[in-house]
Amino acid sequence: MPGVDPLQDEQLRVLGCLAEKEATVPDAYPLSLNALRQACNQSSSRDPVVAYDDLTIQRALDTLKGRGLVRFVHPAHGERTTKFRHVLDEQLSLSRAELAVLTVLALRGPQTIPELRSRTDRQYPFADVEEVASTLRALAAREDPLAVDLGRLPGQREGRWMHLLAGPVDVEALAVAPVRAPAGPAAGPRADLAAELAELRARVERIERELGLDLPS
Repeated sequence: MPGVDPLQDEQLRVLGCLAEKEATVPDAYPLSLNALRQACNQSSSRDPVVAYDDLTIQRALDTLKGRGLVRFVHPAHGERTTKFRHVLDEQLSLSRAELAVLTVLALRGPQTIPELRSRTDRQYPFADVEEVASTLRALAAREDPLAVDLGRLPGQREGRWMHLLAGPVDVEALAVAPVRAPAGPAAGPRADLAAELAELRARVERIERELGLDLPS
């Protein structure tokens, strides 16, 4: 399948937010410019946190429309606001699982497989970490890869994956960059505990497979 020319940061954030909100708040989708700005600038589930204005977002939308990745939904009779929807899945022939993984990677940066399983649950119900892993492998094996395995970087317990929607990834730069905790309400103890539990589940599943055990869950 064909890939996509590298996206700029603003375009990536806009596209990721549209894909996220399509799945998580379908009744409010497509999004208005105001709703899209709020989605781009929200402090939870975003890395980095940004403060885009309407002009920045509109320029990103115009570019994405020109590249066939976003469509404008013009006001119907009795309406006054133009709305926006993505067509990334159509353009790249993505499954729901693949779109969910790419969306979370685009909005939150490099992540482990357990983190991705936990953070995609509102977009796609992965059965286990192996399904997430197979989805990532499929994205990486495309003629124009859309994801890359970064491996385990120094100071980290698990390997991480990253999208390639913004072009090739500088693994050496990521190796020396500090790992930032997510900002906002989602960064509290509850979110940290969910991530820890996801990692523990992944480890137990892996150990059971290695030992050939069939233990009750």
